[in-house]
Amino acid sequence: MSGVDALQAHLDSGATTLARAWALARGDGLVLGFTDHDRDLEFEGVRFRARSGMTAGALAEGTGLAVDNSEAVGALSDAGLTEADIAAGRWDGAGLRVWLVNWADPAVRRLLFRGSLGEIARAGGAFRAELRGLAEALGQPQGRVFQSACSAVLGDAACGVDLAAPGYVAEAAVTGVDDGGRVLHLAGAAGFDDRWFEAGRAVWLSGAAAGLAGVVRADRLEPGGRRLELWQRPGAVPSAGDLLRLQAGCDKRPETCRLKFANMLNFRGFPDIPGEDWLMAHPRQGGLNDGGSLKR
Repeated sequence: MSGVDALQAHLDSGATTLARAWALARGDGLVLGFTDHDRDLEFEGVRFRARSGMTAGALAEGTGLAVDNSEAVGALSDAGLTEADIAAGRWDGAGLRVWLVNWADPAVRRLLFRGSLGEIARAGGAFRAELRGLAEALGQPQGRVFQSACSAVLGDAACGVDLAAPGYVAEAAVTGVDDGGRVLHLAGAAGFDDRWFEAGRAVWLSGAAAGLAGVVRADRLEPGGRRLELWQRPGAVPSAGDLLRLQAGCDKRPETCRLKFANMLNFRGFPDIPGEDWLMAHPRQGGLNDGGSLKR
């Protein structure tokens, strides 16, 4: 008898020993388990800790494509979800599975929900997180976008550029921090042109922000190194000596694709698509009607 069938038989018996269990999986591989039972449970290689203070509202499920919605509420603790990690964004988009389980026999269980964490709010030593179902991904744009700039993400399957290749990645050490970590002064990454890493990614390899990433807004050479400006402050404030991995950036123009990455065959834009001036063009008499610009 499968675990689901055994659970149904247990429910039909009228005397039940049920609990809920949650497993949260971060992007860096960390998995935490929680249960509303008064003792720890263990299955599928995860220990589900009791007394975590984590609860969930009723799950809304349907047969259509509407996004399942609910929320999880729990206590912040050093052993589980910490306020610092949530503020740093380490739990953003974390994978989530919820089971109904017979605590007397954890092999008898049923998966109730699979999805991810959405918006997380924290206050008074507790957190409240939105749950997003698998149908959430169906709301994302699909297919090609007709635009002059490239629609691919640098390094993805459509782009094909190997960002680990020499010339596209570098490591640098922080020598100074301004504006809460949004502006960084770096030593290292020598041999790269001015603005080479603009629109690229900066990934923290060590320090308080280790594992976090940001997008580079500006990259300028300065005496002894580089001055890097990020679009947003990192979730944790870095300090001198922290190590960064920098990835080359792309501004989506065909000239950049051809000259910087030698990848024009994979360019996913339409540089010759008519612009707004063409859409605003109007008939006129006189002059040379050769299809050129109206400004002469």
